[in-house]
Amino acid sequence: MRRNPYVAGYFYPDDTQSLKKAIESFLRERTGEQKKLKARGVVAPHAGYEYSGPVAAAVYSSVEIPETAVILGPAHHRINSVFALFDRGSWLTPLGEVEIENRLAELLITESDVVSRDPEAHRKEHSIEVQLPFLQYFQPEIKIVPVMISYEADYENLHQFGLALAEAVRRFGAPVLLVASTDMSHYVNRKVAEELDFKAISFIERLDDRGLFETVTSYGISMCGFQPTTAVITACRSLGAREGKLIKYLTSGERTGDFREVVGYAGLALI
Repeated sequence: MRRNPYVAGYFYPDDTQSLKKAIESFLRERTGEQKKLKARGVVAPHAGYEYSGPVAAAVYSSVEIPETAVILGPAHHRINSVFALFDRGSWLTPLGEVEIENRLAELLITESDVVSRDPEAHRKEHSIEVQLPFLQYFQPEIKIVPVMISYEADYENLHQFGLALAEAVRRFGAPVLLVASTDMSHYVNRKVAEELDFKAISFIERLDDRGLFETVTSYGISMCGFQPTTAVITACRSLGAREGKLIKYLTSGERTGDFREVVGYAGLALI
């Protein structure tokens, strides 16, 4: 089974050279040489590269990327499963084919009773797809385990899944990067976006999964991937992470010049 690109040519360039050049252009925006962090996980945005690319490039270039990644993405549409696993085959991008890490996928199924094998849920969703070219660029041997999370997932589901994910990673026995795919506030002015986003970011920095979940829901923060982020925090903390480090934050206004209605983008390493 192969999952073909759904948003290539829309969210990011659909040919190999243009895509590489786009990623490299974002890297040139970084200044100085930074030592790569040994991270258990990252939080990275999933908007069109024109807007969120600099944040994604900053976070992926700041961490050591092993040959396996588990990517948790939010479903922007209704799906049949609360946690939908793409468990076999591969995903195609303009940078080539990325295989599913079957053994880790099977371990996750074994450890968690809330995960369903549901490749169809991934076919028309962009939140995981847009992470792949960055992972491929920095780690050409990357294999993945993609999990789509329904917006119906509650905190107890997410906490249970995060602990199961951590146990699957331990049993896998090789380095794994956990990726939470999320944008931050949507379509508010920059001042409001920054106020709300940094409230949420403060909980990610403290690896406070419940605090993040409750703050986003109680304040109505339009952080679309707060549920994947909650689960990744749970898993990373179980695996020994101590803190989240903010790598880069910006809003779409910095890219477009329009600060009246922006989307926020944050990149963090969980170390």
